[in-house]
Amino acid sequence: MRTSIAIAVMAMGLAVSAVSHAALFDDSEARKRILELEGKQTADHDAQQKAIGDLTRTQQSLDKRVQSLEALMNGKGLLDMQNQLEQIRQDVAQLKGDLEVVNHQLEDMQTKQNAQYTDLDTRVRGLETLAQQVTSGQAGSLPAGAQATNGGDANSGDASQQESRAFSEAEALSQAGKYKEAFNAYDAFLKTYSGSKWAPDALYGMGYSQFALKSYKSAVATQQKFLDKYASHPLAPNAMLNLANSQIQLGQVPAAKKTLKDLIAAYPAAEVTPSAQKRLKVLESIK
Repeated sequence: MRTSIAIAVMAMGLAVSAVSHAALFDDSEARKRILELEGKQTADHDAQQKAIGDLTRTQQSLDKRVQSLEALMNGKGLLDMQNQLEQIRQDVAQLKGDLEVVNHQLEDMQTKQNAQYTDLDTRVRGLETLAQQVTSGQAGSLPAGAQATNGGDANSGDASQQESRAFSEAEALSQAGKYKEAFNAYDAFLKTYSGSKWAPDALYGMGYSQFALKSYKSAVATQQKFLDKYASHPLAPNAMLNLANSQIQLGQVPAAKKTLKDLIAAYPAAEVTPSAQKRLKVLESIK
């Protein structure tokens, strides 16, 4: 009996010891896992803090860049750059205008030279014909009143020379770029010699001088007057081109397009027609 009780007591002791050992083992494992979890949480927290710090620094850098850009946009430096750019644009526009005037002068001079050559050639041929008639005796003898007539011819010749000199002086002023003086000379010529054969040239010269002086409205009126009176004159295409250029300067783009189209249609073989076609193409490209 006692032996049985002793065995039972020993068995119970062993059981309690096993339970205590198991409990101790489970507690150590739990602590280990808790420590691991705490370590992982700490590492994750540190990583998050580092990421937040990186993002904060990036945001601060972006804020500084935005502030710098705003300062540049609102600052005097950008304003100065814009002013300089606008000045450059104005200078380019002025150069284009000056180049346009020079090109127009060259075209005008070439046309005038051709017209003067044609006129001179016609006069020379007339003199050659007269000389042949005198040489062959076809001119006949002078009439009794030839001396008085010759005196009248001398006076007429002096007047013709004055007329020619006045026109030549106006032309020389225009070719020298003295447009104000040229305008006054052309105006005086037309008032003195309204019926002159050079009256169309003088009227055209007045209109061109007005264009060069940037009196575009006056140039339009003068060249339109020229075209109304001398539509068949060799300078008519040049007058139309000058008219279109004046209209462009006044911002009258539709009117300028019509003038250029009329020029191209009426004078397809004129020397200024290619220039008119180029200007029309530019105007057509403007929306």
